Amino acid sequence: MPATDNQGSFLNRISIRRNQFTSMDNNHDQELEDLELFQKHVADRFADLLSIPSPNIPPIPTPNSNSNSNDSSSAAATDSPSAATETQILPPPPLMSISWFRNLLDAFLCCEAEFKAVLVSGRDPSQFSKPPLDRLIPDLLERAVKALDVCNAVTHGVDLVTHWQKLAQIAVTALNQNPIGEGQVRRARKALNTLLTSMVFDDKENANSNFHGKWTERTRSFGRRGAAAASALNSKDRTAGNFRSLSWSVAKSWSAAKQIQAMSSNLVAPRGGESTGLALPVYIMNMIIVFVMWALVAAIPCQERNGLATHFQIPRNLGWAQPIIGLQEKIGEDWKKKEKKGTAGLLEEVQRMEKVANSLVEFSDTFVFPLEEEKAADLAAQVAELAEICEKMEEGLGPLHQQVREVFHRMVRSRAEVLDVVDQVSKLSAPAPY
Repeated sequence: MPATDNQGSFLNRISIRRNQFTSMDNNHDQELEDLELFQKHVADRFADLLSIPSPNIPPIPTPNSNSNSNDSSSAAATDSPSAATETQILPPPPLMSISWFRNLLDAFLCCEAEFKAVLVSGRDPSQFSKPPLDRLIPDLLERAVKALDVCNAVTHGVDLVTHWQKLAQIAVTALNQNPIGEGQVRRARKALNTLLTSMVFDDKENANSNFHGKWTERTRSFGRRGAAAASALNSKDRTAGNFRSLSWSVAKSWSAAKQIQAMSSNLVAPRGGESTGLALPVYIMNMIIVFVMWALVAAIPCQERNGLATHFQIPRNLGWAQPIIGLQEKIGEDWKKKEKKGTAGLLEEVQRMEKVANSLVEFSDTFVFPLEEEKAADLAAQVAELAEICEKMEEGLGPLHQQVREVFHRMVRSRAEVLDVVDQVSKLSAPAPY
């Protein structure tokens, strides 16, 4: 009997060890599957932003000329309104437009949520205290703090673009009057000159501006009529101060370009065994954070963008990175061209607004009453285009502002959750006091 008991005990221990190894194998397989899915989802989301057709979208069916038996059914399916609705694929928004950035921030929020699930959910907290996570997690948290500063600056930049939209709307309202006279043209020219002055405003030369007016006071000044409003619009010093205080709430020494440079430094892709572990999703999320913040800074007015990097190193052999590299190259090329001209940013609506505003200012300089029929038609077309831009901005800038704030708060919450896990690990590893 004792021998039998010992034998049973030994077999039980073997069974327990076997179950432990099986459980570890299952957990490892699940972890690999989660990593593969995370990479695939990142690639798919950014491929959509690059306007690359997703392999998951079925092609639009076409009639088969070689099959006579299915001609009638194919024609019926093609002519059916429901079939047309199912196969219709809306064109993607223009790169760097407000709608595109809203899609970009949606993709970021989805990637961030999935990353947190891969990193934290069901994870043994003790892994956070082991290499390589013991050094990668603090680096990720520090990068998130820098991204919060960028979000704050971008939020104020969106406010500035909203102010530009209001100035452009003043010009649209004035030039839509019929008949149009000297007074309307003069009012439109003042608003457009103020708009263009702000767009080419060099924050380096005016870094020591001391004007700190409030947004409500600025908008109210454009609502007043008469000589006081005209004087405010024509004052160059006042204009520079207004837009400085509107856009920048960070320290005068803060630089968006340097912030992005600091965020993109020390980003090294995992190698060897780390390339199949948790180091990989941490690296991917770091790259996503840097890319999204870099794109926002390139498009939205931010303090000190001179010298903004046009690219950062991403290994080309990584499948998930190909769409991000493609977007980086496109945006970087545009930035190289526009930066030399002192542009207000790469936001598509802002670039169009700047072009139309310049054209309308040229028109106002040569305006003669009564307006010739050909010039009136050209003016109407330009005013209609500016009105369309204003409408898109009015519809999109508010939601974009909210999304940037949502990104800000999401990163704050996620950072706090990761810090909680790190604190738990520290408490568990601390020696018991005796």
